[in-house]
Amino acid sequence: MNDGSNAIEIAGLVKSFGRRRALDGLSLTVPQGAVAGFLGPNGAGKSTTIRILLGLVHRDAGSVRILGADPVHDAVSVHRRLAYVPGDVALWPRLTGGETIDLLLGMRGARIDKRARNALIDRFDLDPTKRISTYSKGNRQKVVLVAAFAAPADLVILDEPTSGLDPVMENLFAECVREIADEGASVLLSSHILSEVEKLCDTVTIIRAGKTVESGTLTELRHVTTVHVKAEITGDADTLARTPGVGDLEVTPGTGPGRQRVIFSAARADLSGTVTALGTLGVVDLTVAPPSLEELFLRYYDSDRGDNDNGDNSVVARSASRGVRR
Repeated sequence: MNDGSNAIEIAGLVKSFGRRRALDGLSLTVPQGAVAGFLGPNGAGKSTTIRILLGLVHRDAGSVRILGADPVHDAVSVHRRLAYVPGDVALWPRLTGGETIDLLLGMRGARIDKRARNALIDRFDLDPTKRISTYSKGNRQKVVLVAAFAAPADLVILDEPTSGLDPVMENLFAECVREIADEGASVLLSSHILSEVEKLCDTVTIIRAGKTVESGTLTELRHVTTVHVKAEITGDADTLARTPGVGDLEVTPGTGPGRQRVIFSAARADLSGTVTALGTLGVVDLTVAPPSLEELFLRYYDSDRGDNDNGDNSVVARSASRGVRR
């Protein structure tokens, strides 16, 4: 449960690698007991932020608190309270999957509950007797996910955790995240799969070129943008075209004589005027939906994709396509 404290508090975080500034005043907060999404394309600074949280990289400036402690000076105590799942896993090739799971649990001082461990192995359809060297990428990912979920942790940090998993395993992963969150764990989920974040997260932080550009709950983020409206009307659709706040208007024939089907976006700031205009048009059917997380994300990247700090202009399109695929 959320007791009002924060599992992660980052303010004004700065980190440079030579002349390249990877983080430029980034801020991030993960409330205790919340599942927090961390979004941005490759090069935006997500992995650098996570490495600083884990104490693997020293910051140049800014403040970082993880579970109320400093990630460098209190590294031992912090790591006993967290689990970490990277998206690119390098494991010991000669060990079996089961041995690796036990080793990862032991490294963070977790008590090994064999029943919970074995149940997760079965759920993820993993053969623990095979050596890591024989595993596919997806099976190696299952190993670290089982190790992360098999013992309680106060904080779970997930960096592209479903890399290599098929859709069935992605759904199982989502179930496990919900289960640990219900038990009181805090979760930081860094992902390119926007539908995954939208489905799981209580809050979202969007970063761009090492800076936080938006942060809040999905409801709060949606409040500052538009809604999507679909309606079937008997009146003249030209009225909507002249209504302030209405955009991207599409008009097609309706299901009956004299009817028109209209689809448009409506700015929340002008929503009352839009409702008034619709009220004069003989509405037969009406659907109003909030924007997707994909649209909120692309709001910050689509207009100028070259601002991410590795210049990967195609990653946003790939992220979006993955987000709507499921």
